[in-house]
Amino acid sequence: MVAAVKADGLVSPMPNSRFAAFSFVDRITHIDGVRAVTGVYQIPHNVGRFPVSLVAEALGQLAAWVAMSECGFARRPVAALAGDTRIHAYPKAGDTLQLHVDIDSCDRDSIAYRGRAMVGDTLILELLDTLGSNLGIEIFDDPESLAKDFAILTGSGRTPGLFAGVPAPVMNVTEHQIGHRIDALLDVPEEADYFNDHFPRRPVLPATLLLDAQLQLAQQLIAETPDLAPTLQVTRITNVKVRAFSSPGSSLGLFAEFATPAEADPEPILIKVGALVGTRTIAAAKFFFAP
Repeated sequence: MVAAVKADGLVSPMPNSRFAAFSFVDRITHIDGVRAVTGVYQIPHNVGRFPVSLVAEALGQLAAWVAMSECGFARRPVAALAGDTRIHAYPKAGDTLQLHVDIDSCDRDSIAYRGRAMVGDTLILELLDTLGSNLGIEIFDDPESLAKDFAILTGSGRTPGLFAGVPAPVMNVTEHQIGHRIDALLDVPEEADYFNDHFPRRPVLPATLLLDAQLQLAQQLIAETPDLAPTLQVTRITNVKVRAFSSPGSSLGLFAEFATPAEADPEPILIKVGALVGTRTIAAAKFFFAP
């Protein structure tokens, strides 16, 4: 990690380096064993683009720090199943996210947790029923560097405001049934700053950025359907599953299609999304929309 120590004691990595280019915890404020952890993250004032999926990323990273420290930085969560994500509000540039994670279980193989992100008294996002699978850490990052990063986060913290934002996903539509379904091709970039942080030894497309691309397709379906209110927003994401890593330079086939919500679902609109490599599904989710 290339970094400097400022006069106030905060560590300031280079914005495009590990511990900065895709890191969303500025300081860990409290750890209650393997039961709960709290932290803070400030969305930079000049951030280019900060999709709401990165709020979920921040909660996942906070949980990951506990999982890594608990196993002596030998293993880390790198894939997650999110049963229920609820979006209550959208944060803006300059907001400070108050992060809280409750850990249901944590062992060598996995971590199960719930979390919430607040801005002041406003609930932004909740993660419910989330499971992260732990894999050997040396494949992805240097254990000693991560241990040092953890010491920084649990001490004075790192300098906030380092994240530059992510560009909007570029997708080429391959099939389009207006008001029903969109298929598109997403080319994972060969190079991107976030690969320096996710992960230094094995770069992979963050699942939350894949989810962001899928949301863009879903929102396009909403926008082009005349009978739907243009004010509809995604309020809940369920059944998020990522079954494989997407490496730099790979191509993913994405789709978004309208489906019928179950009687128990309070939202009027459901769009199912998926990602494929060839004919093999590697990721899926359900987006629920409401006014």
